[in-house]
Amino acid sequence: MTSFPATARRVRDESLSPRRRRSHLRDCLYHFAPYGFHATWHHLATRHRIPRDIEADPPSLVRALGELETARALVLARAVAFAAQRRLQKQAGRRTPTTPHPWDSWGCHDIAYCPDPQKHPTDVLSIVVERVLDAYAAGVDLAGRCLVCGDEDSRPGRACRNCGVVPDGYRNSV
Repeated sequence: MTSFPATARRVRDESLSPRRRRSHLRDCLYHFAPYGFHATWHHLATRHRIPRDIEADPPSLVRALGELETARALVLARAVAFAAQRRLQKQAGRRTPTTPHPWDSWGCHDIAYCPDPQKHPTDVLSIVVERVLDAYAAGVDLAGRCLVCGDEDSRPGRACRNCGVVPDGYRNSV
C-alpha cells in the first residue's frame, strides 16, 4: 500500500482518468478517515458534490482532497508534538505516557467515529478534528458531553444524537 502523499499526488494527476483518480481519493481514506471510512467518504462526496459520473466534475476530487489534507495536517502536527513529549518523558525514566490520547493509538482513523455513514458532522473536517484533539488535550470528560458539538445529553459509548459521533471512538462502540 502506498503512502497518503503518494496517493494524493495520483488524485491530482490529470493524466489519469477521473475514475482512477476517484479510486485514489478513496484509497486516501485508508490512511486518514476521521469519521471512519464510509462516513468520511459520504462527508466528502456530499460536501464537494462528487458526482456518480465523475467525468462531469473531476475538480470535485481535488476539492475533497484539499479538505482531507487540511484535517490530516492537524493530526500530524499533534502527533509530532506528542512524540517529542514522549521522548522527553522516556529520557526522564517515565515509560508510560502521563496523558495517553486515544487518537495516538488509533493512528489517523476514527478520531470522530460515526457508525452511521450518513449521519456525521456537517462542519469542515479540520474544524471537527481540531475540536476533538483540543478536547482530549484539555482532558474533557467523555461521559456526558460530545467532543464535537458539545451536546450535554451524550450517552457514553453511543453516537451523539446531534452529530452522530461516538464520543469515545470506534474501539468503544463495537
